[in-house]
Amino acid sequence: MRISKTIVAILACIGTFATSPYNLSAKPHKKSKTEISNPKKWLRYDIGDIEFADKARHTKGSEIYHRIIPDPKKFISKCAREVLATLYFSPRDKVEPVESIYYTLEDKKGISAKSGKDGRIRIFYSTRHIESSHKKGGDEKVLFETRGVLLHELTHAYQLRPQGIGTYSTNRVNWTFVESMADAVRIANNGFYGEKDRPKGGHYSKGYRYGGHFLVWIRDNYDKDFLRKFNLSTLSVIPWSFDGAIKHILGEKYSIEELWREYQIAVGDIVD
Repeated sequence: MRISKTIVAILACIGTFATSPYNLSAKPHKKSKTEISNPKKWLRYDIGDIEFADKARHTKGSEIYHRIIPDPKKFISKCAREVLATLYFSPRDKVEPVESIYYTLEDKKGISAKSGKDGRIRIFYSTRHIESSHKKGGDEKVLFETRGVLLHELTHAYQLRPQGIGTYSTNRVNWTFVESMADAVRIANNGFYGEKDRPKGGHYSKGYRYGGHFLVWIRDNYDKDFLRKFNLSTLSVIPWSFDGAIKHILGEKYSIEELWREYQIAVGDIVD
C-alpha cells in the first residue's frame, strides 16, 4: 500500500520545532521568543547503538508499523536528536550518556515503556496500541502517536535526574520531574494535539501532561531556554526541588506555586 501524501508531509516535518500550542499569559514578566531546538547540532553526537527487534510480526500492528516506518533505526535516531536538542544547549553540556537503545515491537497490553540502566536502554512499543491508534485515525494517527510516544520514552533515556531526594520509585518529586519533563519534550516538539490534549485543572505534581504543559508555558512566557535550564538544574540544585529550580533559573522572587496559579489563570482553568 502506498503511503499517503499527508504522511510524507508529516515525515518531512519531523525534526522541525514549531510554535507551541499556546502562549496565553496576558502580561508575561519576561517575554521571549519560542525556543528553537536544532537537531543539526547533534548530527555527530553518539546517541548510542540502536537495535530494533520486531517480536510481534504476526500482528496487524506490526504490518502497519513497517508500512509507515520502513527504516525504524533512522526514525529512532532522528527522534533521539530532537530530544537531545530540547534537553541540552549543545553536546558540550554534561549529557546523560546512552550506550545502546534496544527498541522492540511487542504484542502486549500497555502503550510503551522504557527500562534499563547504566546507559543500556530498552523501550517496548505495543502493537495493540498501534492497532488501536489505526482504528481511530488511520496511518496518519499511527505515525503521529508513534513519534509522540517515542519522544517521551527517549526523554527518559537522555534526561538528567534530580539529586539528593531519593529515586524515581521512592520520591514523588523525582517522579514528577521525570514524567513532566518527558511530556514537556513531547509537547515542545508538537507530539500532542495542541490545546485539546491539555488536561484541565489538576496540579503540576500529577506529572505527565499536567506538568508538561506547565513547563512549556513557563518556557514560552519567561525564558526561551527554560526546558534546557530546568533539565540542567539537577546538576546545581542539590537537594533538588521544583521551587529551588525555579529560583535558580528565574530568580528568588519567583515560586513554583505562584507560577502554577498564574498559568491556571492564563489558560482559563481558574478565574482570578
